[in-house]
Amino acid sequence: MEKFETLVKEQQLKDQFDNLEKHTQWGIEFTEKYTKFVKERSEIEVSYAKQIRNLSKKYQPKKNSREEEESKYTVCRAFQQTLSELNDYAGQHELISENLTTQIINELSRFLQELKSERKAHFHEGRKAQQQIESSWKQLESSKKRFERDCKEAEKAQQYFEKMDADINVTKADVEKARQHAQMRQQMMSDSKNEYSSYLQKFNQEQNDHYYTHIPSVFQKLQDMEERRIEKLGVCMKTFADVDRQVLPIVDKCLDGMVKAAESVEPKTDSNQVVESYKSGFEPPGDVEFEDYGQAMKRTVSETSLSNSREVKEKSTGKSKGKLWPFIKNKNKLSLKLITLNSHVRNLIEGSGPEDFSHLPPEQRRKKLQGKIDDINKDIQKEMDTRDGLLKMKDVYAKNPQMGDPASVDPRLAEIGQTIEKLQSEVQKFEGWLAEVEERMPSKSDSQRRSVIYETQNSTTAVSNNCAQDRESPDGSYTEEQNSETQVKASTNLNPTTSAPENDDDDEFDDEETLPTIGTCKALYPFEGKNEGTIAIAEGELLYVIEQDKGDGWTRVRRNEEEEGYVPTTYIEVFLETNAKDSLKSA
Repeated sequence: MEKFETLVKEQQLKDQFDNLEKHTQWGIEFTEKYTKFVKERSEIEVSYAKQIRNLSKKYQPKKNSREEEESKYTVCRAFQQTLSELNDYAGQHELISENLTTQIINELSRFLQELKSERKAHFHEGRKAQQQIESSWKQLESSKKRFERDCKEAEKAQQYFEKMDADINVTKADVEKARQHAQMRQQMMSDSKNEYSSYLQKFNQEQNDHYYTHIPSVFQKLQDMEERRIEKLGVCMKTFADVDRQVLPIVDKCLDGMVKAAESVEPKTDSNQVVESYKSGFEPPGDVEFEDYGQAMKRTVSETSLSNSREVKEKSTGKSKGKLWPFIKNKNKLSLKLITLNSHVRNLIEGSGPEDFSHLPPEQRRKKLQGKIDDINKDIQKEMDTRDGLLKMKDVYAKNPQMGDPASVDPRLAEIGQTIEKLQSEVQKFEGWLAEVEERMPSKSDSQRRSVIYETQNSTTAVSNNCAQDRESPDGSYTEEQNSETQVKASTNLNPTTSAPENDDDDEFDDEETLPTIGTCKALYPFEGKNEGTIAIAEGELLYVIEQDKGDGWTRVRRNEEEEGYVPTTYIEVFLETNAKDSLKSA
């Protein structure tokens, strides 16, 4: 019965070891599973951060004039700030991945290695204790069987001796021999008994130690190991959340930066930027004059009309060819003025053109020159600061020769002096151009005076019935002459490629009659006159005026009897003659 109970306990103990072995193995696999989960999360964060950075980089402004031009708008700057904040936002996700790797993945990997080694040692210790108790049990069983066998042999030998001793036929010697054999068996039985008793005590002691000391100790170590594993997982799970929480303040700042960038958008400022960018400084055309066809008046040929044949042709058709520049449409071609205006805008955007920005409209040219002057002044200030620093260094060297030679600074000072002189000459050159532009730009008073002149001219045309003079403009509209005593002086620096007014197939130059001279003009700027209906002029050249500006920005001039055409009004200084004045007075 005792043997059976011992076997049952040993089997139960062995089963517990198997169960614990399976459970601890499952715990290690679960820890590896969690480590793999965190690793995949880290890879996702890295991938997400990379995609965010690539997205931010993709939409970052390129280094070209177009992108630089856009940067002046508040909405573009807000978008750039959003991209910058988004880039920082991606950096926080990279930080999450880095912290997950260092604080969880690497830590769990190292802990798993230690855990596996510790588990192996504990189970080795348990199996060793189990093997030892099993070995003691076998020794006990062996001594017990030997004791049992010796007891049986001793009993047999005693019975044989007693039988021999009772038999009278047996010799004394045989009886003595049987007695000695019985005594020897008794001695062997006694030795076996003592050995069995010793092994029994030893086994009981070892069994007691095994079940109450060794095995509980192994189980306790396994339990501590398992608890540490679980605790480690709990700490890692908390760290998993803390890693995200640590970057939340920075993420909030990034989001706040995006919100602040969005709030900095100013629609009014951006629209004003567009106005400032494309404001040309050109004067708008004058008012279209009233043509009174309800009055039965005889139209006389004006001194500035193109031809009699033209007038007859217009009256016969009964149609007015009045057009509103620059909104002129033609089946064959667009208005040359619109093309030139587009070229102004294109040159303004692309930033191409001569050094003095003469290709730009007056207002834009003034801004470009002023900006260039400001940039050069900044460079001059920078060079002067550098020179001051070198002078201080030279003074230190002079006071402390061991620190350096004062003469070694002189070449650099001379170089900086030459650079400053060169920059100052550049400033003077650009300031001269700027002064020229500002001097020639029409002032508000000039514009108002010209408006009054046009209004006086219009009122005169409406009242007069006998002395009004017909005049056909390059686009086919009729206007009245301006007072000849008034001198219109326009000195706005414009693009030499300013286009001429559009001419139809029945151009004025088809007329054979030569128009009379109404004044003279002096060319302020050269004009190439490449477009149809224009004439090339050189700066300072004197020409005859045969038709005034009708508000479209063009004046018709003549060089000789064969050469005549249109030139920009702002390129010339006009002087009207007295006969034109008399004509207007009579009107």
